[in-house]
Amino acid sequence: MAADLSLSQARRIALGAQGLAKERPTGPISARAVGRTFARIQLVQIDSVNVLSRSHYLPFFSRLGSYDREIPDRLAGIAPRAMMEYWAHEASFIRPEHFEDLRQWQRRQWVGAHVLEPDLRTSLETRILAVLADGAALTAREITAAIDHRQAKVTDGWGWNWNAAKRVLEDLFERGTLGVASRTLQFERKYTLTAAILPLSRTQRDPDASLRRLIEAAAAAHGIGTVRCFADYFRLPAKPAARAVAELTESGILLPVTAHGWDAPLFRHVNAVLPRQATGRALLSPFDSLVFERRRLEQLFGFHYRIEIYTPAAKRRYGYYVLPFLLGERLVARVDLKADRSNGVLLVRGAYAEADAPDETAAELAAELRLMASWLALADVVVEPVGTLAAELAAALRSGGEGTEETFRSSVHVD
Repeated sequence: MAADLSLSQARRIALGAQGLAKERPTGPISARAVGRTFARIQLVQIDSVNVLSRSHYLPFFSRLGSYDREIPDRLAGIAPRAMMEYWAHEASFIRPEHFEDLRQWQRRQWVGAHVLEPDLRTSLETRILAVLADGAALTAREITAAIDHRQAKVTDGWGWNWNAAKRVLEDLFERGTLGVASRTLQFERKYTLTAAILPLSRTQRDPDASLRRLIEAAAAAHGIGTVRCFADYFRLPAKPAARAVAELTESGILLPVTAHGWDAPLFRHVNAVLPRQATGRALLSPFDSLVFERRRLEQLFGFHYRIEIYTPAAKRRYGYYVLPFLLGERLVARVDLKADRSNGVLLVRGAYAEADAPDETAAELAAELRLMASWLALADVVVEPVGTLAAELAAALRSGGEGTEETFRSSVHVD
């Protein structure tokens, strides 16, 4: 018989699994703490938008507070790697032990290499692999120059109009032949042979076993969820994912549950903990793993959320780079943020409270913004008069009141 949970209990299970149920640790954050957090959430999504911070740095701040952003770079760039790039829930840093399982199930052909003339594609692959066989990791531009590929960019309306060499590079990355050794300061990939990043098995893996491992990892990261939730975490196909969930349920790794207000068949990972209460506080990246699956977010937290980066400015409801604000077990507000590095300020371009936000929302959000400003080496927080929470937030920042995790003290200028 399925265990019956309240929606509050389901939320706390989800937050506990994601490392967001407790207050952040005090004191300096070690590489081991960052590594443990990454192992808990299984992956972090990569995105090139840098209006606030690169997206893969933000989940660690949300869970750990102020930490050295060079730590994830070291975890991904120095052997033995705890993180590596591959396709999962979009481009992501994944755990290396998941690479070959994911490789079994990646079916992406979005880079357009498959439409190239076969002889050209084969020639480019051969020349690219020969260049990289020397061992040095190179950017797409460096590889294009090394193979003396001078074809103009293809203008077929697809993607970024990459040239054929870049398309083949990305195709080799999707297939797992090439990996990413590191990123440049301009966030360009430095490609290398995947075998230079981790040892590759010579034995073909059973795809069904690979899928079960990935679904179990997704369920552990979620704590509780639907088949859709678990499949979406690594972007796995729905029907095979449903079979894997059934097999994991049969083996006792997943437990059928129900939650009042969540109208879907639910499963709880056998090791998922139900915290007695949720006391965390966090600003969440638009690409945070807690908010990946929008339907889950709305069912679990009653929070309707969409990324509006690609929405024309005049049609945006909340702003360009909007972060949900978690307080306890509820998402109580959202803020449109920008790191104005030239002026040394964290700019709040819009602040909006949810209808049922508690009275302490503005004060707690002010404390969180001060902490984020400190982490980003920004001296001030500036609030623009946009949104239902803006005036109250500005007042909280002016008052200099402390939130539960306040560590950053300086004069804060508020517009």
